[in-house]
Amino acid sequence: MLTTSACRGRRPRQVPVIAGEAIDDALLHVHDEQRGRGHAGPLLCPAAATVTNAATIDDAAALALQLPEVTEGERHGNRTWYVARKAFAWERPFSKADLRRFGEQTPPDGPILAVRVEDLGEKEAVLAAHPDAFFTIPHFDGFAAVLIQLRKVSAPALREALTDGWLACAPPALASQFLSR
Repeated sequence: MLTTSACRGRRPRQVPVIAGEAIDDALLHVHDEQRGRGHAGPLLCPAAATVTNAATIDDAAALALQLPEVTEGERHGNRTWYVARKAFAWERPFSKADLRRFGEQTPPDGPILAVRVEDLGEKEAVLAAHPDAFFTIPHFDGFAAVLIQLRKVSAPALREALTDGWLACAPPALASQFLSR
């Protein structure tokens, strides 16, 4: 069961969600929240959702492939999702160098997904809003992308992150068409 809670005075609302199922777009309010044209949504309201079912790479793939003109491929041996030949999301296991950089810290476990964001300002906002599921590593310093620990992300936050990544990479005409639907 996914529970969305009040944010900026909204009443709590409960919506059943099963990992891998499509989520009602009305709950997601794609991109408007981050542009200041609406109420806070799952990414910018940390209390907006909690997760009881861990997401998988297959769940991320299903969500990504629901977006217009997305293709799935492989890059560096990892599943990657593209729009207009630009990667907007990819499976991102840690390299040996990444693991060394963690030092004494325990690296996040489970599957990790990298997702593009519009710019470094949005990256900082997303990281601040969801410190439990969204993170970065030194390899991503100065790069407009976040890492998502799939075992900890809510279904709406994952869908919104993938949609935002898609919007960051989609051609302007396709993004406008998508947003106007």
